[in-house]
Amino acid sequence: MLDEPTTGLHAKDTSRLLALLHEMVDDGRTVVVIEHDLDIVAGADHVIDLGPEGGHDGGRVQFTGPVPDLARTDTHTGRYLRARLGPGPGMIRAWNSST
Repeated sequence: MLDEPTTGLHAKDTSRLLALLHEMVDDGRTVVVIEHDLDIVAGADHVIDLGPEGGHDGGRVQFTGPVPDLARTDTHTGRYLRARLGPGPGMIRAWNSST
């Protein structure tokens, strides 16, 4: 489990970290990363997006699933990913525990 491993890293080092994380997964290890860096988020196999904000206004599951599906949601993370990755095949509704 890594908590914000990209803090203070140069973009080149972030790409090295992402490659290392993929190697670990390829070797059969389970990797859990708590991260805001969109390059790391975009490289994930599965995302659990918490929010919608921080502090008292956060901590609720907004989405869980693969990155392409997250990028098609209207969550904060989904919108930023969509801007970074480009539009997907259509919007999907974010998961909401109250529905």
